[in-house]
Amino acid sequence: MNQAPIRARFLRSIADIEAQRWNALAGDAQPFLRHEFLLALEESRCAVPRTGWAARHLVLEDAQGVAIGAMPLYLKTHSRGEFVFDFSWANAYAQHGLDYYPKLLTAVPFTPVQGTRLLVGPGADRAVVEAVLIRAVTEHAQEQNLSSWHVLFPNAEQGAALKAAGLIERRDCQFHWFNHDYDSFDAFLTTFTAEKRKKAKRERRRVAEAGIDFETRLGGEIDAPLWDVLYAFYADTFHRHGHDPYLSLEFFQRIGRCLPERLMVKIARLGGEPIAVAIFFIGADTLYGRYWGAGGNYHSLHFETCYYQGIEYCIEKGLQRFEPGTQGEHKVPRGFVPTITTSAHYIADSRFAAAIRDFAAREARGVEQYAAAVGEHVPYHRAPDEELHL
Repeated sequence: MNQAPIRARFLRSIADIEAQRWNALAGDAQPFLRHEFLLALEESRCAVPRTGWAARHLVLEDAQGVAIGAMPLYLKTHSRGEFVFDFSWANAYAQHGLDYYPKLLTAVPFTPVQGTRLLVGPGADRAVVEAVLIRAVTEHAQEQNLSSWHVLFPNAEQGAALKAAGLIERRDCQFHWFNHDYDSFDAFLTTFTAEKRKKAKRERRRVAEAGIDFETRLGGEIDAPLWDVLYAFYADTFHRHGHDPYLSLEFFQRIGRCLPERLMVKIARLGGEPIAVAIFFIGADTLYGRYWGAGGNYHSLHFETCYYQGIEYCIEKGLQRFEPGTQGEHKVPRGFVPTITTSAHYIADSRFAAAIRDFAAREARGVEQYAAAVGEHVPYHRAPDEELHL
């Protein structure tokens, strides 16, 4: 394979490659890299040039035209919807009279979830394909006179490969839950200290005593009228913070149809009427909590809907991990532990690259210290070594 020519092809839409060919590379560990997911983002007009997400997905083909590698890739004209913040970098470019945008971005839009970013086909030489993917993008950035290329939330193995290729590693901290073969939620709570266990039970009891119960539905079980209600809750969360929602009602409806088993909602009901929702996605062994919204203020309802209900679902279904989204030290008392995530950055200008590399190294030390400090406050009797993913 080292001798065979490899063709790099940049796509202006995920629709420019057959779903079967792309999915053979993406695999099925997560829904987010699936052709159906990326196409829904485009066809619902959420991730399109008008919103600052112009597709440039990269596909590698061998001499026979077989797709052997790929990556999601976008030409971005802003940094919103990424969850790895580089606004200060853009400002520094502007202060020097240089353009930071457009930039290249390898990520799943609006989705701060760890996963594969350099897709390699079955039977292909992983190291070779990954090297060609990296080289193809950096050369494209140089040819197009672009400032940079950013790879967000790669898995640990690919993060190391990107760093070895010269990209700048940046670190951040999320809070994840890990399933240690609990056979029930109560069994999970027995690992808490008495004080923290009492607090968790009190939070759950408050919701139950308010007369609120929960319904679980997969995407294929949600009809249009119910989506209207649930989407209003989701949208209200954004509006309360002065932003328009990243995702449209059409996007969720499309995902409900094309990936019906990978989308799950927990609906909180009072007197039979929906009052809140948490929207999740289901991977092969991981639950991903993504969005939340409520029609009113109810004590402890956020914790119950977004966290305890998700943990209970993982235990019931045997899922090994629960990633509830970015930020939020309030997750720690509910059983989530600090977990380091990374991103990788190619900066074309050597002067800015040196400055950013120095900044990222100093930032990483701060992130490690922060994660270790927060890790001292997990609710468990004693956190096993594997409990803290630093």
